[in-house]
Parts: sequence; C-alpha cells; structure tokens
Amino acid sequence: MPEYKAPIRDVKFVMQELLDCDSHYQKLGYEDASLDMVDAIVSEAAKFTEQVIAPINQIGDEQGCTWHDGEVTTPDGFKEAYQQFVEGGWPTLAQKVDFGGQGLPHSLNTAITEFFSSANHSFAMYPGLSHGALATLEAHGTEKQQQMFMPKLVEGQWTGTMCLTEPHCGTDLGMLRTKAELNEDGSYSLTGTKIFISAGEHDLSDNIVHIVIARIPGSPEGSKGISLFIVPKFNVTDDGEKAERNAVSCGSIEHKMGINANATCVINFDGAKGYLIGEINRGLNCMFTFMNAARLGVATEGVAAAEASFQGALAYAQDRLQMRSLSGVKNPDGPADPIIVHPDVRRMLLTQKSIAEGGRALVAYLAQLVDIVHASDDAEEKAKTETKLALLTPIAKAFLTELGLECTSHGVQVFGGHGFIKEWGMEQLMRDTKISCLYEGTTGIQALDLLARKILGSKGEILKPFGSEVTKFCLENAENDAMQEFIQPIMSFGGDWQKMTQTIGAKAMQNPDEIGAASVDYLMYSGYLTLAYFWARMAKVAQDKLAQGNDDKAFYQAKIKTARFYFQRILPRASGHAACVENGAEAMMSLDAEEFSF
Repeated sequence: MPEYKAPIRDVKFVMQELLDCDSHYQKLGYEDASLDMVDAIVSEAAKFTEQVIAPINQIGDEQGCTWHDGEVTTPDGFKEAYQQFVEGGWPTLAQKVDFGGQGLPHSLNTAITEFFSSANHSFAMYPGLSHGALATLEAHGTEKQQQMFMPKLVEGQWTGTMCLTEPHCGTDLGMLRTKAELNEDGSYSLTGTKIFISAGEHDLSDNIVHIVIARIPGSPEGSKGISLFIVPKFNVTDDGEKAERNAVSCGSIEHKMGINANATCVINFDGAKGYLIGEINRGLNCMFTFMNAARLGVATEGVAAAEASFQGALAYAQDRLQMRSLSGVKNPDGPADPIIVHPDVRRMLLTQKSIAEGGRALVAYLAQLVDIVHASDDAEEKAKTETKLALLTPIAKAFLTELGLECTSHGVQVFGGHGFIKEWGMEQLMRDTKISCLYEGTTGIQALDLLARKILGSKGEILKPFGSEVTKFCLENAENDAMQEFIQPIMSFGGDWQKMTQTIGAKAMQNPDEIGAASVDYLMYSGYLTLAYFWARMAKVAQDKLAQGNDDKAFYQAKIKTARFYFQRILPRASGHAACVENGAEAMMSLDAEEFSF
C-alpha cells in the first residue's frame, strides 16, 4: 500500500505564492488566518492525515461496512479516528463562530480536505457531507432550525446527509414520490424511500441529520412541486438536544465497486418527523446550495485521487527495475534501469503530476471565490464572483473527476501486473474514484448545466468575468518572451472557445440535440483551457522566483517543466474535443433505437 504524504510544499505554493492567501484573507477580514496560522493548520492536518486516517484506508476497503437490523457498523479504526477528528476540532474549522466554529476561511478548509480524501476517500465522506447540510441550513433555515441543528453539526457530534435519489428516479427529481404531510404542530410527516444515501447510517456520530426533498400533497407535478426538509435520525428538542428515535431506518446498504468503508444506504421514512426548509415548492432552489457546495467537494476528490495515485506510481517507478533505457544505461550497477527512465512511464507520471497540481490550483481558486461570496462587503465584487463560480463549478466537478479517474488508471498501469493486485492499493484508488464522476450529477449532467443552462441560457454573458481575467493576464505578459510558449496557446484556444460557443448556439436554433451532442466535448475543452490558464500563472510565479534567486530552485524549475509538459502533451487534447463539437449531432443521432442491437 503506498505511503501517503501530504503535499505541503505544493499546497503552500498554491495558497501563498500563486493566490496570495495572506492578502486575500486580510482583505476579507479573516484576521486570524495569518500565514503562521495557515502553516500550522496545514502541518497539523498533514500529520493527522498521515498518522490516523491513511493507516485505516486499506482495512476499510477490505472489511467494508456491515448492516444488521437497520444498524451499520463501520470498519475497524473508523470510529476511533472520527472521534480524534472531532476532538482535534477539524469539523469546526471554517464554520461560523456563532455556532461553535472557528470562523476560518473556506479555502483553508478545502486545502486540508484534499489531504483527507487522498488518504482515505471513504472516511473523508462522513464529515464531508455535513458541510453541505450546514451550508443549506445557514442559507435557508430559520433561526430556530439553525439553533436546533447547527451547533452539533458544526462540532461534528452529529453528521449530515443529502437525500435525493429514489429507486425509480435519479437525475429526474421531478419524478419523486416521497411525500410530506403537514402536522398540527407545524412540522411534517415524511413517507418514502431514498437510495444511494452516502453516510446515511453509521456508528460514528450520535445523530444523523438528513436533508430530504419531498412533495407536499396538492403541490404541482414535476420539479416545481418539490419542497425541502430537515429529518433527523433522532428527534431534536427545541434547545438542540437529542430526543427519541424518529421513524427513519436503514433498509440495507449497497455492495459497491468502491468506497466500501462508507455506508451507501437505502433510507426509509415511515411517517418521520421533519421540518420545512425555505418556502413550499422551492426545495430545488434551496437544494442547489447543498449541491454546489458538494460539487466543489467532489472536484477536490478528483484532485485528491490524482495526487494519491501519482505518489504511489512515482515511488514504484523510482524503485522498479525493468529493461535498459533506449538512450543508454542509467543504472550500471544494477541488472536493469528503474522504469522512471522510460518515456511512456514518464508520460503517465507527468500526466498525473500536471493534473494533480493544476487541479489543486483550480480548486484553491474556486475556494477563494467562495470566501469572497461569504465575506465580501462589495456587492459588485460578489456578483462577479458568483458568475465565475457558476461557470467554473460544473467544469471543475466534471473535468477534474474524469481526469482524476484517468490518473488512477495510469497508477495501475505504471505498476503493471502488480497494479491489478489489491495489496498495492492502486486498484482501490481506481475503484474508489469512479463514483466521483457520478456524484452530484454525472459528467453529462454537468456538461448540460454548463452549456445549456449557463452558457447559452445567458447568451454567453456568463463567460465574460472569467474571460476578462484570462485576457488581462495574457495582455500583461504579451511582451514577456519567456511566457510566450504559454500565452500564445491560451489566446488561440480562447478565441476558438468563443467561436465554438457561437457555432453551437446557431446550430441549436435548428436542432436542439446539437446541445446535448456537443456538451461533454465542450466541457472537456473548457476544462483543458481553464487548467492551461492556471498552469501559465504557476509558470509565471516560478519564473519570477527563479529570477529573484530563490533558494528553492529545483521546485520552481520543476513547475516550469511540468507546465511545458501540460501545454505540449495535454492541452492539445482540446483540439480533438473541438473537432467532435464541429462534427455535430448527426452521426450520434442517426442510428434508430432498434438498430443498436444489430
């Protein structure tokens, strides 16, 4: 099993050197988030991850969760690790002081969340979903609801879930059947079954707070008649204390491809007591608060998977001896050269490295945008920030998880046959990561959201704030000879991005299927270009540091060389996606349904 080491140096590079988190935090009033505090938290999170969470990853996969009479038991070590997680104050880090939180920035929490996910995806999901529940309560809950549920959720004594999917409906939530009937005391009685509920039942926390969508009798059909509710496993008194058991039960747990140590549950609501969040029939609007928070969390999972797989593959490639280098012997004292000398192994390692480090920069940037939305007093700045988030969230979620999965496949491949064997841990990473491409809307759903609802729905206006930022960076470096290998491709691909958008819009006027046919390729193109922008920015920082005579010369040289690899070997993939978009929907839609079986 690979030994996980938190990438502290690169996290600090991204936060402090690339994104200047110190100025960012001071501007937003996060006075406690000094550089010393950031360094201390990152270092302690790394230590906790390496010493407590990582060691139980493999046993969690082997044992999985067990279900008996509605109760779920987590694998050996998980309950103890979660207790240490709570005692260390990690759930409280970025939560409001009013409810027992430390009031630190979301972006700082995001950085350490990557550590947890890399080291143990299953474990990280238990507290991870609580953040979405908290965000939903904070944005849409009443003051009484917040007082009842948030303090113990913030503390980590209780955990949260999101209950959307039902056996007969997945993405099409308008088909849901779970009903909510008004009680005399103003609460609701919920009846129905939800499936695929991550962390829906477990033995880690004292209570589990479910955020549930349901339909109130008499509400409109479809998505316009959906309302949102809080339904705890144990009822809660007005002063926030656990009371008697609610009519919520776990019918079974799923036997899955991966994340075996996280319980994916069938949850039955049999007249369970719940509380309406927000307005009647406005549940999906409220639910998007949870889903957008979760989508950024899932994007982080993609980065975490790429990093973990890279670490394992790199260590193996440096030690494994196999064949001689085509350009001459590199290990004359051994029977063969280490496989890291072979170009194809380097192709896979550099792909992993460029995606992990580029993705880390993108996620950190998005997390800083969330900081601004939470803490800025500038209405115009917040509006621009929310527009950037709306554009980049589906890109980050889908693109980084798809490439994260690719990176785990490379990890298996670098190990050769050993990668297919459980004891090495590489195949577990691949199995655990696939779910990230499905969570919170599949890649296809994210692509439709991006292209149909966001881009075409705004007539391209949503592109302007981020597009202006990228253009400004390119113009500032237009005369910098050392940056031309990065600036010129961004300008070229950026211009094609705008033309592609206009072409799809024109085609869609004649045939709406053109949107669905183009959407995933359009999103992937957008992802490759977006990551190119962040790699160019990182290359510029590295060049400046080298020019200043910084002592960490090897680190910055590696940044520039990895940026060059990304631009020369990864970014060209975007051209293939552009060609697919250009070829349109005809070849995709011309086969009749019955012809698929021929």
